[in-house]
Amino acid sequence: MTTIDKVLYTGKTHTSGGRDGASRSDDGRLDIKLSSPGSAGGGTNPEQLFAAGWSACFIGAIGLAAAKRKIALPKDHAVDAEVDLGKTGDAYLLQARLNVSLPGIDAATAQSLVDEAHQTCPYSKATRGNINVTIMLA
Repeated sequence: MTTIDKVLYTGKTHTSGGRDGASRSDDGRLDIKLSSPGSAGGGTNPEQLFAAGWSACFIGAIGLAAAKRKIALPKDHAVDAEVDLGKTGDAYLLQARLNVSLPGIDAATAQSLVDEAHQTCPYSKATRGNINVTIMLA
């Protein structure tokens, strides 16, 4: 396991009530209601939050890979993330799909950027070998 030499940022939240509760960041920028997936509750759920965080981070990693190669990313590049909560026997598990859109970039170059991003994105590193992940170019 690699250790961090220099912490760049620490996200801090206080969550109460679990999946049917609320979560608030220490700086007040995040203040959300939580609800269980598929329920009629008025909040989001951890899987949606994880999908949003991972897709945002992955876009950043693609940007770094593109900058190293002096490739301009299209303005409408995007990542659609899907995080499944499932069950095998009595165990709850996650699996994920990242659908990457890099319109106007040839397939080989786009795949190279995605491959590098998957190696450098901290969320990809955290999930590697822990959950099933599929990454597709749209």
